[in-house]
Amino acid sequence: MGLEFNGFNSFGLALSVASTVVLIRALEAQKIVHSINGQIAVGWLIVEDIAMIIALLFLPLMTYWFDNTATGSENNNLWLILGSALFKISSFIVVMLLIGRWILPKLLWQIARTGSRELFTLCVIAAAVSIAFGASKLFGLSLSLGAFFSGMIIQESKFSRRAAEESLPLRDAFAVLFFVSVGMLFNPYIFIEEPLRVLIIVSIIIIGKSISAALLVLVFRYPLNTALTVAASLAQIGEFSFILSAYGVQLKLLSIEGQDLILAGALISIALNPFLFRAVKPLQTWIYAKSSWARNFEHAEDPLMELSTTDDEKYLSGHVVLVGYNQLGKLIGTILTNHNIHYVVIDQNRELIEQLRIQKITAVVGNSTDPSVLIQAHIAQAGMLIVTTFDVFDIRQTLKEAQQLNPRIELVIRAQNEEETMLLNQEIKGTYFVSEVELAQSISQHILDRYGLQELKID
Repeated sequence: MGLEFNGFNSFGLALSVASTVVLIRALEAQKIVHSINGQIAVGWLIVEDIAMIIALLFLPLMTYWFDNTATGSENNNLWLILGSALFKISSFIVVMLLIGRWILPKLLWQIARTGSRELFTLCVIAAAVSIAFGASKLFGLSLSLGAFFSGMIIQESKFSRRAAEESLPLRDAFAVLFFVSVGMLFNPYIFIEEPLRVLIIVSIIIIGKSISAALLVLVFRYPLNTALTVAASLAQIGEFSFILSAYGVQLKLLSIEGQDLILAGALISIALNPFLFRAVKPLQTWIYAKSSWARNFEHAEDPLMELSTTDDEKYLSGHVVLVGYNQLGKLIGTILTNHNIHYVVIDQNRELIEQLRIQKITAVVGNSTDPSVLIQAHIAQAGMLIVTTFDVFDIRQTLKEAQQLNPRIELVIRAQNEEETMLLNQEIKGTYFVSEVELAQSISQHILDRYGLQELKID
């Protein structure tokens, strides 16, 4: 494979980091970006990306240490080199903080005042490229690390949202160019010359990483569906793997053959990733059917899946069951609290439920499509069910289960669009709210109040 002993560092790192770009596209296709499964997967990959940034920084130092150890040389200079690198990084961070806090915001403000979108976009690109180039030439950092910091600095600006919107077409264009350049480096004959090694690499990426990730998620007591979703999310490698492999070749840690194997693994894993996401639900059903351990684990005793014994049951009658404690759910919960209306929160985020219980808010962890979770929330005695989540399939199943347990319960649902409202309302009658419609009505009512008109007419 063309690896020295220390070459396994870059090779292993390249196989371990998944592509955030590929993941986001896959989650959007499955419409689960805003679900707890999607949030866990995205959070996992963000941590991976940060770890890879640090790895890019220390990889040359590790190379130097391994080379000296292998040759029996003294490592007296290692601490000097390490100290010098840390000093450069610290100096770079200080300079970036100064630029990000005082210089760049004022510059963007002056450019924004001109009213020219083209000039604003050019300024953002120039700032990003200049910071990345300066990090490389003045502080000896990699261009990747410099680009990472430039994004952080622009994000801290008041114009970060506009900068992101204006540079979105360029981002997609550069992403295409990046993958084109990777394709130009790839040697397709690797499939013919080293088919067994390619198969091993793909197996490590798709099977090895997936099993490890799924087991880790299960250890934290998340449901099997979450574990399988995270496993599918990590069963691919992408942009950081390309950067690490190229850096490994530059440092003479990897041969061209090793880089080709990484690129082949990335190509196959990215191509197979959509099919892995589609296999999550069937695989979950099959595991439940074949494994009594999986069924028992899903329904194992968990204190967060049951209401606390300190919750007064006299308040659990005619109360509100609030499914999803996202931004909207939090606002609704605050209003209910201010008006002394008792409610029970259902959410899949264990850490969130722990925090809510510390705040003396009645809450239970679990998937609202599970009847046992609804029963724990005393759905049979509830007066209203409010659903603020995004997944239309989970919403539909939650409403059906709730109606079976309490046919008289009032249903209030947040819908993303009119089509979703029509689809759900044909089968399950309830009160549906679409964010755009409600916002338009609120603004219109404000206008009518301003002109002394009382009634809002909507055709």
